[in-house]
Amino acid sequence: MSDYSLIAETLMESLRLRVAPVAVCLTDKPPQGVSGPSKPAAAGCVFWEWGARGALVTSPKDHSNCAVGMFTHHMPLATPSQQENLNDSLKVFADLGYVRPEDIPGIPVLKDEAKYVVYAPLASTPLPPSTVLLFANSRQSLAITEAVQQVEPGVPPALGRPACAVIPQAVNTGKPALSLGCCGARAYLDVLTDDFALWALPGPRIADYAERIKVLANANNILTKFHELRRSDVEAGQSPSVKESLVRLEKASS
Repeated sequence: MSDYSLIAETLMESLRLRVAPVAVCLTDKPPQGVSGPSKPAAAGCVFWEWGARGALVTSPKDHSNCAVGMFTHHMPLATPSQQENLNDSLKVFADLGYVRPEDIPGIPVLKDEAKYVVYAPLASTPLPPSTVLLFANSRQSLAITEAVQQVEPGVPPALGRPACAVIPQAVNTGKPALSLGCCGARAYLDVLTDDFALWALPGPRIADYAERIKVLANANNILTKFHELRRSDVEAGQSPSVKESLVRLEKASS
């Protein structure tokens, strides 16, 4: 089993994250010693924020206030009221032009039914994560994007509504995905402010992503200083060569 505590520390320090990385673990059996939510959640995405503070295990009944989240997580709509809530939500979305009927097949849904979902700080996750969530701003996302493109060549998708679809997107494909959130998640989550988005990184390769993120975050910090010095010199009327700017950088860093 990977040293998730060390991986979480690497991510926190490299990116200077405001919120701890969250492990999302899909399982058929709840882990021993992990309790369920102490109060109802308005939506399944609320568990991300709670999971950053401590481990909890949820079953479909804990997600019952969010029919859309149950849909993306392949949870059974076991009662007529749950199915009615989904239908009513989709009708409102359609009336607003927010989600048209032809858009629904394109929304990622977990391939397998989620019997239990564990949310926990990555550092103390009781199970290997299916995916790891990172709340990141644009500067942090720059290093994340560059890193994931090195681990998994290609351009990671940027998803919109619903925010919870980023989990099945990452789990089903085994590849990273970015969620720009949705108006619902931004209403329910304190952490998802206007300057933040959400990354889902595949759990089985989280060590690889953390390793590259550490390198790319450090490189970005050094290169940012390099470019700041060049800007200062050019605005002062100079025209330094790259080599001269590198010398300036070395002196400024010593």
